[in-house]
Amino acid sequence: MSDLHVEAVESLDDADVPRGVDAPEYVLYGGKGGVGKTTMAAATALASARDGTATLVVSTDPAHSLSDSLGTDVPTEPGRIHEEYPLYGVEIDPEAMQEGPFAGGEMDVDGLGGLGGLLGGDGGPLGGSDDPFADGEGGPGGGANAPNETPGDPLSGPMPGADEAAAVQLLLQYLDDDRFERVVVDTAPTGHTLRLLELPDVMDSMVGRLLSFRERLSGMMGSVTGMFGGGEEEMERGLDDLRELSRRVERLRDALRDPGRTDFRVVMVPEEMSVVESERLVERLGRFGIPVGTIVVNRVMQDLADVSGVETDWFVAPDLDSCAFCKRRWEVQRGALSRAQDLFRGVDVKRVPLFADEVRGEETLRVVAACLD
Repeated sequence: MSDLHVEAVESLDDADVPRGVDAPEYVLYGGKGGVGKTTMAAATALASARDGTATLVVSTDPAHSLSDSLGTDVPTEPGRIHEEYPLYGVEIDPEAMQEGPFAGGEMDVDGLGGLGGLLGGDGGPLGGSDDPFADGEGGPGGGANAPNETPGDPLSGPMPGADEAAAVQLLLQYLDDDRFERVVVDTAPTGHTLRLLELPDVMDSMVGRLLSFRERLSGMMGSVTGMFGGGEEEMERGLDDLRELSRRVERLRDALRDPGRTDFRVVMVPEEMSVVESERLVERLGRFGIPVGTIVVNRVMQDLADVSGVETDWFVAPDLDSCAFCKRRWEVQRGALSRAQDLFRGVDVKRVPLFADEVRGEETLRVVAACLD
């Protein structure tokens, strides 16, 4: 195999990189782990803030690479992270995710008014052994809720999407924060995102089952008060907690379904399997009524100037003329890119080149933002 040759590209003009972004108030990056969602979110947020738009970038990914990408410490509560631009950031603390009614992946007794004993396992009065979303493919179009299949008991075992339920309580708080004109979200990996969107349906079923159970026991509450940790008042408080969380998650889902408010961007790499996975994600989101406005193909072996019009003396491009490895890899990528263009007709497809160096820090992110513009 021949050595990897690179060619230097010329210079960077600040006028070539965007100030501001053409996007609604919420921008969410989704896709499999490791495709570059964090980089895209950081670049978009930085460009958004450069025109004076107060922008919050949020990471719900436990890997917490947002700080590395931006080259600065991102706090666990929303805080300003840039002196010149109104850029704010938050990396949701994994410990904070473990607090509240869904701590630890199961209903917390104290957090739901003593209802925890009703909501899981074979020992609970409403328990069972089947988890309808155990394979991560539940919800519309797959798993236990697919057509002509009988769903399992939604009250049995650990709560599906429990970690995401805890995270979304914090996320909704930031979406409603009037300090920010735009919120850019580096989402959790694909499976987590989809399970989050299933929560309102699961909770609706859960609340209905609990109400039915309470009605059947209404004449004998005196003998089962210990089961509810304090009687009917405690149970009602737990039901109110469930209803409120369900309403808040439903509001997030409504925002995701509105293209005037949200641009859901799927990030992929130019490889056959990544194209297939992205197609599945777009289809599943479509079943939830969530449109995908943008496909971002990351790590493309093309010259930066070819995909963005930006020229910089520190970017090095693969030598597709004399490097055998580069030429072979580019052929593979061209096939994946061609399939992506065919599959995602009507969707804006953006390309971000493969950088020789790690993408981190403001200068590099501004160049990435130009590719997304």
